[in-house]
Amino acid sequence: MKSRTFIASPPGITIREQLADRGMSQKEFAARMNMSEKHISRLINGDVQLTPDMAVRLEMVLGLPAHFWSNLENIYREKLAKAKAENELDSDLEIAKKIPYREMAEYEWVTNTHSPKERVVYLRKFFEVVQLGLLHSPLIPGIACRRLGTGEKSDYALIAWAQKAKLEARNIDTCPIDTERLRKILPEIRKMTTQPPADFCPVLCDLLAQCGIALIFLPHIGGSFLHGATFFDGSKIVIGMTVRGKDADRFWFSLFHELGHVVLGHIGQTSGTNDQDEKDADIFARDTLIPDKDFAAFVHSGNFDNKSAILSFAYSMGIDAGIVVGRLQKEQFIPYNRYGDLKTKYKLTA
Repeated sequence: MKSRTFIASPPGITIREQLADRGMSQKEFAARMNMSEKHISRLINGDVQLTPDMAVRLEMVLGLPAHFWSNLENIYREKLAKAKAENELDSDLEIAKKIPYREMAEYEWVTNTHSPKERVVYLRKFFEVVQLGLLHSPLIPGIACRRLGTGEKSDYALIAWAQKAKLEARNIDTCPIDTERLRKILPEIRKMTTQPPADFCPVLCDLLAQCGIALIFLPHIGGSFLHGATFFDGSKIVIGMTVRGKDADRFWFSLFHELGHVVLGHIGQTSGTNDQDEKDADIFARDTLIPDKDFAAFVHSGNFDNKSAILSFAYSMGIDAGIVVGRLQKEQFIPYNRYGDLKTKYKLTA
């Protein structure tokens, strides 16, 4: 094995040279060592470790002392480990460039440093892996998430964000997972849309914990295009939500979207969610917040482009008026610059 600095050569190279000097074939050498030809071949190629017993045999057959062979083996194994570590570090240095380290450091998820090698070490500890190349395999399989874009940068941002949610969720005690209980409390959660975050957040977290769900609020990571993510973690479900300044309607739509993934059984799939799963979760969120038949009747009335009518409809539905405005905008009944004053702004903290 080679790296930038090290070349690891097995003792077998020296054995081969000794055999060549003697004009001895591997078959004859195997017989003199009282070992199989296959094992001798693997020893010469460095595929098996040169043991103390082999070192003694080599002293008898080739004349060089046992400690000479044992020393060659120790040097080989040491350089092999160093070459492997150096190659892995070089690979990890490239991966680290794609991970949003600066933002992670700002949020104190990792130690702030400008040293590329130190960043690799801190990232390995953060992700709990011996090398960052393992991030290419799903360490948190089956993530269901709502994000508005994809790409290599956003994928690494998602992995970092989900890992932080996983770490934070370890501090939250939950009951066993109970999706039926979750279904029953959805109307109670929906009523919280008219409350300020200071009132609904602790109650919401407690209710979901009773259903086996750890709700985590995290800062937004630039380039992740992420609103929320949901996944299994041992005996609990983790739902992570971004806390960047956002309209209440977006927060609640994202939350019910993630709850939809739980209710509809989308989480835990090996390859994550597909496009249809995401569409179904969108529909679940949309119709849970405003039942489709009620929204259709409101639009059919012709009063949807009227502030008083919107407030009245929202009151009758028991939801925040901004949610009505958001749906009217989304479905192009009104332009996005209309009735922004009816939208409640949240300032959530992680």
